[in-house]
Amino acid sequence: QVQLVESGGRPVQAGDSLSISCAVSGGTFKNTDISWFRQAPGLERTFVAAVTRDNSESRYADFAKGRFTISRDNSKNTVYLQLNNLKFEDTAVYYCAWPRLGVGMATLAANVAYWGQGTQVTVSS
Repeated sequence: QVQLVESGGRPVQAGDSLSISCAVSGGTFKNTDISWFRQAPGLERTFVAAVTRDNSESRYADFAKGRFTISRDNSKNTVYLQLNNLKFEDTAVYYCAWPRLGVGMATLAANVAYWGQGTQVTVSS
């Protein structure tokens, strides 16, 4: 059973930076592309960023381009999301995601097989 545990979310001010992490166990991490999604209150869970298994390619939602950076350390079974120049509208629960078999980088929630419990990022203006 794959388990994903996010950490690092906290209240911050607009313009601040924050790094959140996702520790993965129970699966072949080094052979799996990993994604980050987020969900704000009353809204659907949406794609943020994804990284390939070898860290060679990444993909971002338009709102994340230029501000967020996804990376991974396969020696630690951990994926990171660096959040820079945070805005009030970035307030959400951020989730780490393991894709369904054969999907690759999951950019749709329907293509996710396993979710973490989420970590709350709150940005005050």
